[in-house]
Amino acid sequence: MRLFHLPLLAPLALGLVLAGCSKPEPAPEPVRAVRTMTVAQANAGVSLEYAAEVRARTESRLGFRVPGKMVRRAVDLGDTVKRGQVLAQLDPQDLRLSQQAAGAAVVGAKANLDQAEADFKRFKELRDQGFISSAELERRDTALKSARAQHQQAVAQASAQGNQAGYAALTADAQGVITGVEAEPGMVVAAGTPVLRLAHDGPRDVVFSVPEDKVALFKTLERQGAVLQVRLWSTEGAPLPAKIREIGAAADPVTRTYLVKADIGRSDVKLGQTASVQVALPQTTLATKLPLSALRESGGQTAVWLLDRPSMTVKLHPVKVAGADGNQVLVASGLQPGQVVVTAGVHVLTDGQKVKLYAEPRTAAQAGGATVAGGAAAAARAEAAVAAQQQPSTVKSAN
Repeated sequence: MRLFHLPLLAPLALGLVLAGCSKPEPAPEPVRAVRTMTVAQANAGVSLEYAAEVRARTESRLGFRVPGKMVRRAVDLGDTVKRGQVLAQLDPQDLRLSQQAAGAAVVGAKANLDQAEADFKRFKELRDQGFISSAELERRDTALKSARAQHQQAVAQASAQGNQAGYAALTADAQGVITGVEAEPGMVVAAGTPVLRLAHDGPRDVVFSVPEDKVALFKTLERQGAVLQVRLWSTEGAPLPAKIREIGAAADPVTRTYLVKADIGRSDVKLGQTASVQVALPQTTLATKLPLSALRESGGQTAVWLLDRPSMTVKLHPVKVAGADGNQVLVASGLQPGQVVVTAGVHVLTDGQKVKLYAEPRTAAQAGGATVAGGAAAAARAEAAVAAQQQPSTVKSAN
């Protein structure tokens, strides 16, 4: 029978329990590899680029000048129309009835005028013979003038009503292209309600929006007559020159940007084409170029990661961006020549983190070359060993 000494086992069990409850030490954070570049300064040309759309110089919203029910639409979106062509039609029945009523009013007013003229002629003869007074003749003259005015009014109303009946047909007031349809047959439209949009043939504009801080720049370019470069996204070739024609006086209530229209002076460009407008600014001296991947946003400011080579740690450093030059950005201030900036991997870094420089992986050709070189060296060493074994040894005998 075995006997255990309990006072000696208790500390051992307690130690095992504490060891099981203790947390394991966290794994060390991996050292991340980053790409870097050394800051250098050079001359750079700053350019601004905006997305734009081709529009007609004049675009009209066409609508009927009288209310009514639209019974026909003769054109569709994208149709080319000529001046005077009928585009849509209202139900003309009520307008024709009003025209007939106005014609009947003219006939009635003409009858009253004829009667008043005859009465005035008879009363004038009676006054000449002394049978009536001059006051009575004046009353007849006044009645004649009133009848004549009523007749003129009826004629004018009949003419206006005839025009109203003609307004039942919506016609194109210029040659162009239908760019919008805003009403369909069967709808009851009020006078002036837009039914179609017509882009007039003629010069074309590129329209784009600029932020508030660039409005003064574009006004200066407009006064100087600067030429902008317009590239159509769907058409290859040389860029089209354009001059600023109009700058919006008020900002858009939604985007808070200002609309700019530039004249490209051509009518063969298709409406609605997308384009990019490039504005070349004077060259900036001593500018620092960085790839877009080197920038990050921190606290509402643009910043980059600087590498401290002795400690191989990174530190976040704010910079001020002046503009873009192709796929690179121009840094106006915040960097000095010789500083090392991280250009890739910036989204996973933290302040003070230890990093290492990224090493390009060896290609298959390089690996194959190294293997061949190693094999050749081994073969040479093997051949030297075999030759040494086969060489006869020289023995000196003692006399």
